[in-house]
Amino acid sequence: MRKLFRYAGKYKVYLFLAPILIIGEVVMETFIPQLIAQLINMISKAEETPIDMGELLRLGGLMVLMAFLSLGFGAGSARCASVGAMGFSRNLRHALFEKVQHFSFKNIDRFSTASLVTRLTTDVNQTQNMLMMLVRMAFRSPIMFVMAFYWAWRLNPSLITILLVAAPILFIGMATITRLAYPRFRALMTKYDSMNGAVQENLTGIRVVKAFVRETFEKSKFARSADDLMDAQRRAEKVVILNAPLMQILMNGCVVAVLWFGGRQIVGGTMELGDLTAFITYITQILMSLMMLSFIFVSYVMSKASTARILEVLNEQPDIVAPEQAKTEVRDGSVVFEHVDFSYTGAEDRVVLKDINVSIRSGETIGLIGATGSGKSSLISLIPRLYDVTAGRVLVGGADVREYDPAALRDAVAVVLQKNVLFSGSIRDNLRWGNEHATDEEIAAACRVAQADDFVRGFPGGYDMDLGQGGVNVSGGQKQRLCIARALLKSPKVMILDDATSAVDTATDARIREALRTQMADTTKIIIAQRISSVKDADRIIVLDEGRITDVGTHEELLARSEIYRDVYESQQKGGEE
Repeated sequence: MRKLFRYAGKYKVYLFLAPILIIGEVVMETFIPQLIAQLINMISKAEETPIDMGELLRLGGLMVLMAFLSLGFGAGSARCASVGAMGFSRNLRHALFEKVQHFSFKNIDRFSTASLVTRLTTDVNQTQNMLMMLVRMAFRSPIMFVMAFYWAWRLNPSLITILLVAAPILFIGMATITRLAYPRFRALMTKYDSMNGAVQENLTGIRVVKAFVRETFEKSKFARSADDLMDAQRRAEKVVILNAPLMQILMNGCVVAVLWFGGRQIVGGTMELGDLTAFITYITQILMSLMMLSFIFVSYVMSKASTARILEVLNEQPDIVAPEQAKTEVRDGSVVFEHVDFSYTGAEDRVVLKDINVSIRSGETIGLIGATGSGKSSLISLIPRLYDVTAGRVLVGGADVREYDPAALRDAVAVVLQKNVLFSGSIRDNLRWGNEHATDEEIAAACRVAQADDFVRGFPGGYDMDLGQGGVNVSGGQKQRLCIARALLKSPKVMILDDATSAVDTATDARIREALRTQMADTTKIIIAQRISSVKDADRIIVLDEGRITDVGTHEELLARSEIYRDVYESQQKGGEE
């Protein structure tokens, strides 16, 4: 919490004001029993001394005033603590989300999506509750203990020794509960990750689930996750619920002891009835302050796992950062790979790209073909520096990609990924991801190149039609063309199409390639495709096999000398004839 407290920001004033108000509340609460003791003593001696009604009214009015003051201080501290804790959680969520935005793909791979969602929601909520408890109970408890102990000691020092027996039992019990509960709550948060992952997969792939009639299987999978979460929560709660009965036993035991020994002193004439009543109130306040302390320990155990998981994200260092005096302008669209090796894990025995050497001129159209798993997508992900090379270097515009500001580099390199992603909102809003200042004419021009303008204008509302979450209102081919148009609006120096026309018919694919060739002559175009027809007109075609470049050449040259390329071509030609 000490490391996270800096995220309170401007809300720190509320978090500092709450304890000050709590001091006023506790002072009022602990002084009221003194007035009650005086009233009881006055009434109990009525037979001996006539009751002074003026004094009686003064004490009663003072009690009412202190009760209202205590109420006001308490309400004020509660509001300040709530505002401060909620402001803290808002800033913490913002910091977590901003940190994730700076993560490289490698950083994100270390955390599952479901785990990041849990850390941004459940873990932050747990931490917020802990902070609110620290600001209120953690200050109230020791102040209440000291004040009540002071007044109880003044009333009867001999009865205070009862606490010397109860306090060690309480502290040993709390320490044991804390030690046993922490690992169980850590495991509980992992179960939250698993359940969120099951929900996320189901909702993301709901169409596939229904198409394959797998609702029953998904229900049983979710039920297992929910059962595991319930079991983990039950194991954790089994420990912390021992706190309440422990406190009740100690509190009731102390009250019984005070009544027993205090009653004997009243009978012996060494203590007055009002003082005993006040003493019982103070003992109760002391024990309640210790109970608050025990609740803080329980909350600490529950939130410790959450704060640790939050700090894991905040302390994660992005693998890809801008160097000092980073280049902010990409000169041209030339791309060079020099002895490039790449591994997702960094392990030399798990390299997916091996000794890649190729030079691409600015404005050239390059085809990239290879079997599934040959490393095509891995290769192009190194150009915008989505990952860093394991060995060698990649140059764009004549400079190593590690010399650029990543934002400037990625602004010059447009990537239409194999998995197309659109966001909720209108078509126009989605296209402006490529250029937020694009005019309607520029948007329409990009869509014409991507062969999307005709079908967009046929939609109700045209470019203002809402796509729904993830673009559910358009087909796979339409989604691909919209993603191409979005990339075109960046006016990139390098444009990468990673199997971006796989859901488009061959005639439309040909029109897209022709439009790119004529209207983006100065842009380097790298086309990854499974169909030979999509790359046959490229200036050069790179053949990739098991992470190595086996050949580079034109369509005719590769047909003559590359066995891999020829096999792919002949299999597709044979399939077309059949």
